[in-house]
Amino acid sequence: MSSRQLHLGAFMRPVSLHTAAWRYPGAYPDANFNFRHLKDFAQTLERAKFDAFFMADHLAVLNMPIEALRRSHTVTSFEPFTLLSALATATSRIGLVATASTTFDEPYHIARRFASLDHISEGRAGWNIVTTSNPDAALNFGLEGHVEHAERYRRAREFYDVVTGLWDSFADDAFIRDAASGFYFDPAKLHVLDHKGEHLSVRGPLNIARPPQGWPVIVQAGASEPGRQLAAETAEVIFGSSPDLEAGKSFYADVKGRMEKTGRNRDHLKVLPGAFVVVGDTVEEAKAKRAHLDSLVHYESAIASLSIALGHDASGFDPDAPLPRDIPDTNASKTGRAHVLRLAEREGLTVRQLAQRYGGYSGLAFVGTPATIADQMETWLFENGSDGFNVVFPYLPQGLTDVADKLVPELQRRGLFRRDYEGTTLREHLGLPRPDNRFFKIEETGR
Repeated sequence: MSSRQLHLGAFMRPVSLHTAAWRYPGAYPDANFNFRHLKDFAQTLERAKFDAFFMADHLAVLNMPIEALRRSHTVTSFEPFTLLSALATATSRIGLVATASTTFDEPYHIARRFASLDHISEGRAGWNIVTTSNPDAALNFGLEGHVEHAERYRRAREFYDVVTGLWDSFADDAFIRDAASGFYFDPAKLHVLDHKGEHLSVRGPLNIARPPQGWPVIVQAGASEPGRQLAAETAEVIFGSSPDLEAGKSFYADVKGRMEKTGRNRDHLKVLPGAFVVVGDTVEEAKAKRAHLDSLVHYESAIASLSIALGHDASGFDPDAPLPRDIPDTNASKTGRAHVLRLAEREGLTVRQLAQRYGGYSGLAFVGTPATIADQMETWLFENGSDGFNVVFPYLPQGLTDVADKLVPELQRRGLFRRDYEGTTLREHLGLPRPDNRFFKIEETGR
């Protein structure tokens, strides 16, 4: 058994981030909105001993051109709490992580929903804290424009304090349920939060017993400066977006270093970048699967995505020629543009292939055999690029079963991944401590 173990989550909203996943031969076109399929996926992931099923969310139809939107399966999905509550009854071990916005919801609602999910699942809930980047979401909540970025993060930091404070409303042993005496709970073990801050005023207490995990696991995905700082102060899992190992190592060191400056233990945060995984019996077969999947992305949609990444209109380029070398500089993202140019040169892609890559999925990808993918994951783990990965499947069901039945056994053979769950809660799967109740430490621990 290796001294370090990989953690694997499954990013399942939509069931694949690749915009052509629903068109791949043998894929379920309705997988993103078919509960029977989603239940099967969750049970397959649990059989493979994944840490968590990660259900992201959007509060508006994605803000993309209608020609791109009409071809995308991302236009619809279930509301996450409804789905995960149903999946909690169909699974027994896998963690259930949902996104909930700190910008367009209230802390009391969030605290109640996650506490309920944690109880229903017997300690498997996780909260992915987001501030919501899509400006169209603001229009669905009575606003005429999006809340400013820095203000969203200030509210999020206060929001976290309120939600976790509400989860601590009752001591763990507050509910005595003594039928003989007629006392159901001990009022001395109830705390009224009475929070008044810059953005929020919440009296409390929460009307649900403390969650089985103390607090559901806190997940965060922001990569900006405020996002990294919020993660360092609050997160227990980061859904990262590093495109390569060097970027991953830099991000890992930065966030773990920020943690230590706040007095937190660096082992109490798991960095799990998203990783698109395509498994083949040979490397050539895996690459052919990826190429065919990318070819199913409609060119008009794809070239628009490439133009955004370049910061330059690419619609006039010869689609079957290499990317021109004399593209003028713009004020667009220098990092994103450089990534496009490196990818085009490294893989020798034509404009069409490059556009379809960006129109499908352009993030970190492991494409190969179980052995070559395991090699890459092992390198990321031992060179401190990550603590594991949130796996993005290329298409379903086959892309998922390839990972579950081919890649996971290879990781287990190398001692890099569990053969069975050793605990019952998401915190136990991730090796995270159960937080003390900040208001009842003396009563519960005797300190």
